Amino acid sequence: MTVTPERRVLDLDRARLAGRALGSDIGIASRLEPYEAHRWHVGDTPHPTLQLDDVSAIPFLADIAGVEEYQHRGRLRAGDHDVYVTVTPAVGGYESYCHDTLRMGAPEHLVAEPVGPAIAVARACTKGRTHAQLVETVRAAGGLTIHPYMGIEDVWELATVLSVDSHCPIRVLAPPPPVTWIANDKALFDELVARVLGREALVDTRIARDAERIGHNLLALSKRHERVGLKRTRCASAMGNAVFASRDLGSQRDVKKAVVEFLRRTEWPEGEDVLAVAWLDTDLSPSTQLWIPPLGLGEPRLDGVYEQILEGEEKVFVGSRPSTLPEAVNQELGTAALMVGAALQELGYVGRCSFDHLVTGDPHGDFEIVFTECNGRWGGTSTPMSLLDRLLHGPRPAYQAQDVVYPELIGARLPDLLELLGDLVFRTETGQGRFILYNLGPLDGHGKFDVISIGADPEDAEQGMLEILPERLGV
Repeated sequence: MTVTPERRVLDLDRARLAGRALGSDIGIASRLEPYEAHRWHVGDTPHPTLQLDDVSAIPFLADIAGVEEYQHRGRLRAGDHDVYVTVTPAVGGYESYCHDTLRMGAPEHLVAEPVGPAIAVARACTKGRTHAQLVETVRAAGGLTIHPYMGIEDVWELATVLSVDSHCPIRVLAPPPPVTWIANDKALFDELVARVLGREALVDTRIARDAERIGHNLLALSKRHERVGLKRTRCASAMGNAVFASRDLGSQRDVKKAVVEFLRRTEWPEGEDVLAVAWLDTDLSPSTQLWIPPLGLGEPRLDGVYEQILEGEEKVFVGSRPSTLPEAVNQELGTAALMVGAALQELGYVGRCSFDHLVTGDPHGDFEIVFTECNGRWGGTSTPMSLLDRLLHGPRPAYQAQDVVYPELIGARLPDLLELLGDLVFRTETGQGRFILYNLGPLDGHGKFDVISIGADPEDAEQGMLEILPERLGV
């Protein structure tokens, strides 16, 4: 007889105690002191907001086609009186599309000279003409809020530089780096989840810092599971993962070869944690989307449960849609997410955050959910979700958001796409239309861009993405 697992009860007080205990063990209070002057608080005097999509702290994103153009996603959060900075110029027609068609105001766009890699946008803001323009903006407004993609060290250093040079207050709407990396480091996040919800809320995981022990962990897990994986702790979009069939790891020699190749390919710095994990047999990998206000100024808010669209054995993220899973599954996901979110808030987390999960068993009957990782930043699900909230008045419709790649469109221009789509282009003024285009920088070189397909129901939204869109574009 199968016993339905007891469902979790929302207990934010217990979650906060767990977060507080972890914070005490790692000395989080003293580690946050250097960032106190720039931490964002609800009720701060309104100032212009600087939107920065700087992805430079995440390893291996260079393998993603056109990633140096992703920084233009910052425009989707910017409005009147705001500033957004990129290192690469916007594609032709993009600003008029955002302003006239999507009605997203008229922020100032600054194009900075690169300082190092093109994706290091925050660093580029500390030098040259762009830095001078930002200082002038800050002085004129009496302050500035920086709203970054992720609360990395470069962003907080930019806040310090701008504050010193302008003699005005600068706030950062993101967690300070010590908390950013509790969320985004898979080993640290596992420890937090275990303290809040118990080890049963995680996939079977073992962590080690040397090659021999990593191999030992992988072999041990291969005896218990049909597939196993290795994960680097700070990568995104499966770029730091490797998956193995356990039958291929029958000997120490097989395991050693697999581990050595993985560490070489991912340029592993000796001594950094590597996770060996059970790779569960499920296609259900939902995410939960949260907004976390500063501690004491409201509870974490669950903004949605989403199904991730993943490709390949290593489950590379390509898009998402609002969950069509049974309500019992959504409720369990939401409860677990809010508890872990409360623990993160206790540690000093602020801003956008999401969790990735797996659902095993029968979602219509006996099921289990586990956490796989945290995305302590904006991302491929939260960006289109928040864009729709900005453009629509009322509840979100059924939709599907993902990146598409059409080699036939390499060299195409945005106005060409809009003309081909015609009346299917969504217009904020009327609320009519099916498609919203964004992340258009990779279009010219790769035929790649992101699309939101709005539908009457999930099937209609998917049909729009997979059939109507390519038909209209002639690909």
